[in-house]
Amino acid sequence: MQETETAEPARRWMGVGRSVLADSRTAAVAAATVAQTGAETKLLIVFAAITHEPAAVLAGLAEAAPGVTVIGCTTHGEIGPGGPADGTITVAALGGPGLQVETSVATGAAGRQGDAGYEVADCVGRVDLPHKVLMLLTDGLVRDQESIVRGCYRALGAAVPLFGGAAADGWRMSGAYLFHNGQVLTDAVVGAAIASEAPLAVGVRHGYQTVGQPMMVTRTENGRVLSLDDRPALDVYLERLGAPPEVYTDAAAFTAFALPRPLGVQRRSGVEARNLSTEVDLEGRSIGGGGAIDPGGLTWVMTGDEQSILEATDAACRDALDRLDGREPIGMLTLSCAALRAALGDEGIQREGERLQKWAGSLPYAGFYTYGEIARNHGIDGFHNQTLVVLALS
Repeated sequence: MQETETAEPARRWMGVGRSVLADSRTAAVAAATVAQTGAETKLLIVFAAITHEPAAVLAGLAEAAPGVTVIGCTTHGEIGPGGPADGTITVAALGGPGLQVETSVATGAAGRQGDAGYEVADCVGRVDLPHKVLMLLTDGLVRDQESIVRGCYRALGAAVPLFGGAAADGWRMSGAYLFHNGQVLTDAVVGAAIASEAPLAVGVRHGYQTVGQPMMVTRTENGRVLSLDDRPALDVYLERLGAPPEVYTDAAAFTAFALPRPLGVQRRSGVEARNLSTEVDLEGRSIGGGGAIDPGGLTWVMTGDEQSILEATDAACRDALDRLDGREPIGMLTLSCAALRAALGDEGIQREGERLQKWAGSLPYAGFYTYGEIARNHGIDGFHNQTLVVLALS
């Protein structure tokens, strides 16, 4: 009797597609079609250049994947195979058996960031596979992003890791967009609970080192640091770094100086970096980087260079892949900071892309340059600047 071959069971998969076409709908159809490399597509994650028309992008995704859940946002550049790019639509698709996805949206996030985070965490209760992560996409122009993360923690506790980033608008600072199914959103938070039969792992690293002694945060307001060591925060920061005179009075000079010199904030997991280059307040002499910095906390000035940043890229990828408990990865989501892009320059981000490609190998990977990164494996805090955050899936 002739033996028949038994087909291997279908499994979870991830695919990535990218289109450079100018027409937004056509580009979305093309990218989503290429991204769907398996059966039972469960989620499309779209990273779209701000130059694309959001409604047309969503129409194209609905055409290419009818009925499939869609989340995404606009960017300060798209990350994927072939290196970093501008002006593209880059789509990551997840699917196959043994994978569940549920989503939630919170609108009107500004002024109630904690409640918005609490609300979007609701989707985690609707998945029941053993390995879970909550992916968050936020409006990058909403202040105090840390409170969104803390709201998620209030809902979920420490058991569910968080991963995501803040939508960007190509450094225009006039309006970023979030996507959820057929909706184009601002001032919102989009959450996606991704659950799997196999491990999911989050990695996060920055490439900066502290300089000198710590400073105490003595006064804050609306996510900004008004004073350090009971003196104007901007002046204390610049003095510690021996900044040239023009940096104290010229906004462009301050931005260029501050890009590779973030503020370090003490957390349980270590000293985290906060970008200061887009938060210039020469008149009020305050500093801020979009995240909560609490009074009484310790801060440092920090410095880094291309080599230390690229070493952090390696470390974040290694951490995420190592946490898969020996399971074979199926792909990675990789989010980097818009301020890192500015600090590295065009040639530097190409080298960053080469590092990501080295770790991905033949695996699909995709992401974007953000206005802030979200990654939390433990503890209450998880909003970052000037980091690479990685979600590895198996």
